[in-house]
Amino acid sequence: MALTPVDPREIATIVTHLEMRERPKPAPIPPAPLRLVPWKTPDLAAYRALFRRVGEPWLWFSRLVMPDEKLAAILHEPAVEVYAVTDPRGVEVGLLELDFRSPSQCELAFFGLVPSLNGKGLGKWLMAQAKSLAWRKGVERFWVHTCTLDSPAALGFYIKSGFTPYGREIETFADPRLLGLLPPEAAPQIPMFGQPADA
Repeated sequence: MALTPVDPREIATIVTHLEMRERPKPAPIPPAPLRLVPWKTPDLAAYRALFRRVGEPWLWFSRLVMPDEKLAAILHEPAVEVYAVTDPRGVEVGLLELDFRSPSQCELAFFGLVPSLNGKGLGKWLMAQAKSLAWRKGVERFWVHTCTLDSPAALGFYIKSGFTPYGREIETFADPRLLGLLPPEAAPQIPMFGQPADA
């Protein structure tokens, strides 16, 4: 068995691709004290703030480093739908992003709740909302990818939600904590080698 060295300033993760090829049978959406609010043309700063709050524990950083013009082109594209999850006080506590840019397909681009809501069963509510919105007329495939940096429960959750794994890849990238994109204390479950750039 061969091992592949990883640069100490990089992180390696196994990415799993999953898909759903058939519309699920209708089912009631589980009750939850949350609301889904469409963001038609999200403000980039507000979007990035929510993206960071939801994704920091899992080292989400792609949208933090994306140039404003490129991010705006995605988020303001009519075929991309962004929703904020809000709590009873109206505070944004989750993110759902559906990408319909490929014909007859919907990608579950981003999906998550803030850390304080994880493990409370609210992901089932959000997934039910996602499936209800994704499976519209003309959609023949709903897909998503997750990785080993995500919650340990994520892969099993997607499979239980009806997605089937169909491929795996290994991805490496510079540790966003060392680059100063995320704080050094983010994702303590993932070892960090070296010191952040501004240390």
